[in-house]
Amino acid sequence: MAKRRPSGDGMVRRRDDGRWEGRIVVGHKANGDSIFRYVYAPTQKELSAKLRQRIDTYQGVDLTEQSRMTLSEWLDQWLVSVEGTVRPTTFTRYRGTVENHLKPYLGNRKLSQLTAKDIQRLYETLAKEGRQDGQGGLSSGTIRGIHAVFHGALKAARQANLIAKNPIEELEPPKFRYRDKQVLTDEQLDVFMKIITEDEIWHDFFYTELTTGMRRGEICGLKWEDFDEVNGTLNVRRTVHVEKGGKRTTWDTKTSAGSRTITLPSSTVELLRDRRQSAPSDWIFPDPLKPEEPTSPGSAYSRLKTLLRKAGLPSIPFHALRHTFATHALSSGVDAKTLSGILGHTRAGFTLDTYTHTTGDMQKRAAEIVEEFMTDIFGKELRPWEENAKTARAPSD
Repeated sequence: MAKRRPSGDGMVRRRDDGRWEGRIVVGHKANGDSIFRYVYAPTQKELSAKLRQRIDTYQGVDLTEQSRMTLSEWLDQWLVSVEGTVRPTTFTRYRGTVENHLKPYLGNRKLSQLTAKDIQRLYETLAKEGRQDGQGGLSSGTIRGIHAVFHGALKAARQANLIAKNPIEELEPPKFRYRDKQVLTDEQLDVFMKIITEDEIWHDFFYTELTTGMRRGEICGLKWEDFDEVNGTLNVRRTVHVEKGGKRTTWDTKTSAGSRTITLPSSTVELLRDRRQSAPSDWIFPDPLKPEEPTSPGSAYSRLKTLLRKAGLPSIPFHALRHTFATHALSSGVDAKTLSGILGHTRAGFTLDTYTHTTGDMQKRAAEIVEEFMTDIFGKELRPWEENAKTARAPSD
C-alpha cells in the first residue's frame, strides 16, 4: 500500500509542451487516495514561486472529495443544515440572499476556487445593478447583510474541510453609508396625532408607538403582564411573527439589548391604565376581530397607510414612526446612550450613526449656544476670539 502523502506536499515536472506543472496534495478521498491541485507556469522559477504560495495555503489542510462541488451545490447543503436552527424570518432572508444574489453571480464557480477578488467584484456589481426590479443597485446596508450571510456559509465550508481558508475574511466588510431616515416633521406629526384621535380602535396603538419607538413586532407582542403601572414602565420581551398561512407566533426579542424596560411618559401610563380596565384578553393590543390573538404586524402597517392617506401625509414605512420618535427624542435633549437603551440598540454609537441628520443639527445648535453665552460674557462689541483671529490673518510688515 502506497504511503499516504500529507497535504501541502508538492511535485514538479516539465510538460511535453515546454510548460512547467506543479501538483500539490490538498486532501484525500474516502479510500485514502490523494486529491491534487495543479499549478502551471512558463518557467521553473515562476512555478516555484506559485508553488510556495499554494503549499503555505494547504499546509495542514485535509480537504474532502466534496471540495470539488460548486458554490451553488454547497449553498443548497448549507441552507438545509441551518433550517430549523434560526428563526423562520432569518431563514427566509438567508434563502433570499442565496437565490437572488449569490447563485446568479457565483453559483457555477467551484467552491474551492472562489477568491476574495470574486467576492469583491460581486459586491461592486450588486452596488451597481443588484436590484431585482432592474432599477439600479442595492444599498450598502443590504450588501452588508449579504456579506454576513455569505461569510457564515463559507465559514461552515471551511469547518467541513471543503475549502482551505475562508476567502471572505481577506475583505473588509462593505462600508455602511447611512441615509437620512424618513420621519414626520413637527407639523406632520401634529396632523397625524389629530387623525388618530378619530380612530377609536387604533388610537392607543399608534400613540404608544410614537411615545416609545418600539419595533412593529414588539408593540404587537405586548401583554398586560409587561405593563408596570406603579413604576410606569413597559417590559419588551417578545415580538410577533406571522408565518405562511397567517398563523401568528411570538419569539423572544432577537438580542439581549432587545429585551428591555422602557420608562413611559405619564400620558402613556394613563392611557394604558384606562385601557386595561376594559381589556378583552392578555394582549395589550389584541386583534380587533380575534382578541385572543395579538394584532398582526401586517394589519398595523395597513392601518398606518390608511391613516396617512386620510391625513394627506406622505406614505412612509411603519419603521418611520420609530425614526420619528428617536429623532424628536434626540432633538429634545435625550442623550444617545439613554435613547439607545429605549430603542434596544446594542451600542450608543449605532444610534448616533443612524441619526446623523439629527445629531448634525444638534451640533449646529450647540455651536450657536456657545456663541450666545460667549457674547453674553464679553459683549457684542469686543469678542476676543474674533480679534485674535483677525490679528492672526493680518499680513506682517
